[in-house]
Amino acid sequence: MVPSKPEEVVTVDVSQAKTLLLSDHQYLDVRTEEEFRRGHCVAPKILNVPYMLSTPQGRVKNPNFLDQVSSLLSPTDDILVGCQSGARSLNATSELVAAGYKKVRNIGGGYLAWVDQSFPINKEQQQSAN
Repeated sequence: MVPSKPEEVVTVDVSQAKTLLLSDHQYLDVRTEEEFRRGHCVAPKILNVPYMLSTPQGRVKNPNFLDQVSSLLSPTDDILVGCQSGARSLNATSELVAAGYKKVRNIGGGYLAWVDQSFPINKEQQQSAN
């Protein structure tokens, strides 16, 4: 058996990502639930599976990340992975590629780049003080 080399992670910019999301790609947001609730990209198909979890000791890798993703998405699905700035999504994409996901891409710049382009976002409504 030939040792496998790390698969190349494909990164797309947010403009490409926006176009792909409108053409039936699944958006996998790997930020924490708190970050997701504060605001996320508008996409027809969006899931939030945190790659890192917030704990009293700081952030730790979600030990169930692959299991959670595989319960929601197939290795043959077209998937775009995004986070806040592009670092966690790059790690998550790399892990998914290594696990056999064939059509997964990282979104370079993440949510911050999406916001910088003034692309549409969803924010959960905050309770008003009125």
